[in-house]
Amino acid sequence: MPDTRRAQIALEPMSLRRRLTDHVMTGLAVGTVILVLLPLIAIFGYLVYRGIGSINWAFLTQTPKPVGESGGGMANAIVGSCVILGIASIIGVPFGIGAGIYLAEYGRNTFGNVIRFTADVLNGVPSIVIGIVAYAIVVLYQRHFSAFAGGVALAIMMVPTITRTTEEMLLLVPRALREASYGLGVPRWRTTLSITLRTATSGVITGVMLAFARVAGETAPLLFTAFGNQFWNLNTAQPTAALPLQIFTYAISPYDEWHRQAWAGALVLIILIVGAVAAVRIAVRHGTFGAA
Repeated sequence: MPDTRRAQIALEPMSLRRRLTDHVMTGLAVGTVILVLLPLIAIFGYLVYRGIGSINWAFLTQTPKPVGESGGGMANAIVGSCVILGIASIIGVPFGIGAGIYLAEYGRNTFGNVIRFTADVLNGVPSIVIGIVAYAIVVLYQRHFSAFAGGVALAIMMVPTITRTTEEMLLLVPRALREASYGLGVPRWRTTLSITLRTATSGVITGVMLAFARVAGETAPLLFTAFGNQFWNLNTAQPTAALPLQIFTYAISPYDEWHRQAWAGALVLIILIVGAVAAVRIAVRHGTFGAA
């Protein structure tokens, strides 16, 4: 009899109130997604509208022309941004992931709490302050601006984001995986690198790309470090052009031609960031960096 009663209850249709509540909450969830996506689509669409007309082969392959001459491009700034972001990634990613591993695996102590607090505070520090710090510790020591100084400034901004994301991703790995590895006699350091970190690879890479996307468009730190350059430069010890710097310079100028190129540069910068993030996500999904 109890089994028959449960079967009857299971077959009873959902009440009107519950169905209405379900539809309303589903609609609210879809509405919030649309509200989040609309500004992004509007911004990207406006960038395409204002910038696509100025993007051509010359824009991608030539350096800026002098004031009063039409044409030219931002090829040196595109290359300079890649160099500076490469330096920032080489410095910031290992430090950030290493700090995150320490916090997740060994940081349940006072020293770990200090690191967490420092990372959280550093996340909220204005980028221009970080630029001034990089100016004081790198530019003044070198006695000149450089791409390396710009990379250091951006690396400082990347580290706290990567650190906290890596820690959270590692903490999501089930404890049973660690215990199984210990049971097989695998040392703790090897377990951390080969089991825990490998399992959390997808989340860690996501944190790295979030940090990369955040710093890719920063201008204020580069004003105090890379400074900018109107010519080709691949020497990391010399002032170097970057897309955010070039866009800023052109945007505040009184020349319509430079304004058009600023819009084109902003569009190229967004495309480069989206392309880099998408490429890494595809690589992670296909297992290039390990288990996803």
